[in-house]
Amino acid sequence: MTTLAVNDVHLHYGAAEALRGVSLKAEPGAITCVLGRNGVGKTSLLRAVTGQHSVTTGTVRFEGEVLKNQAPYARAARGIATVPQGREIFPLLTVEENLQTGFACLNRRTRGIPAEVFELFPVLETMLQRRGGDLSGGQQQQLAIGRALVTRPKLLILDEPTEGIQPSIIKDIGRALSYLRDTAGLTILLVEQYLDFCRELADKVYIMDRGQIVHHGPADDLDNPDVRQHLMV
Repeated sequence: MTTLAVNDVHLHYGAAEALRGVSLKAEPGAITCVLGRNGVGKTSLLRAVTGQHSVTTGTVRFEGEVLKNQAPYARAARGIATVPQGREIFPLLTVEENLQTGFACLNRRTRGIPAEVFELFPVLETMLQRRGGDLSGGQQQQLAIGRALVTRPKLLILDEPTEGIQPSIIKDIGRALSYLRDTAGLTILLVEQYLDFCRELADKVYIMDRGQIVHHGPADDLDNPDVRQHLMV
């Protein structure tokens, strides 16, 4: 079953139309990457999926069911986890407390930090009692991904996870996402501008421009000059 199916979605901010007939699918055990320049609607697409902004028309289906106007917390409880742009960790909470905020959408029996969080990002286990704000940007990004994994997601959404991150941690994040796809069979929706990161990881790519999907296909398409033209400033 397709995990996520966005069909002909239009989204407005007042009179401004941010999404114009966007359709997209994300499958289990695959990384789907959405590419595009700044301001083309990528984050608006994620807001439609996570329930942070209502769609004007069109549908967002999760595991075959239309989500309609379900609130973000209800979607999180169903298995949609997001790693927002800018990470948005709690700087005054410890690493452990930041991870525990993921418990909010879990029932009491499942409230625990999965071992795979520390297997994927061992640095977090060594820093459990340090405040989130004391971590480097790359460590905070790992913490944000770890917090999302605490919720036991079926769909993991990441909004530009490589932004401002040093190359060594970008590689760690790439390895973690590959593991989650290949071993755990997770559905991953990745919004990025770092072309090489997407080319290495993605199974399918969608390119957006002016609120629309202007190309979709396998990641190998990114080697095609005609496709890359959509990403040029």
